Amino acid sequence: MNEPVPVHPAPVPVLALGDILLVSLQGELHDGLAEQLQQDLSHRIATTGVSGVVIDISGVDIVDSFLGRVLAEIASTARLLAARTVLAGMRPAVAITLVELGLALPGLTTALDVDRAMEVLSQRGR
Repeated sequence: MNEPVPVHPAPVPVLALGDILLVSLQGELHDGLAEQLQQDLSHRIATTGVSGVVIDISGVDIVDSFLGRVLAEIASTARLLAARTVLAGMRPAVAITLVELGLALPGLTTALDVDRAMEVLSQRGR
């Protein structure tokens, strides 16, 4: 008899674009996957010495208090490792929810889309 194989969520892809890491979040990000992303990004920043991280949340419908905290912690960790973090593609409903929850995202700069986020990081590097 075959045992069911447990399904583990796929890790979030992290692309290296020069000295910037691009993370594109799609759909719902479960707590365990968010924590894994935080650990993976911290390790990747430390080992590669990148100067910036862009987190694209245009594919995310809901940012709850846990994910908001994880995003802020990613930015804080990145800052301690000498990298800047830009959150790109926030939907208006997500922004409203964050305000209603009283969540400030310290250390996170925002941009309307990935292209503008890349511009923000390249301008700061000059």
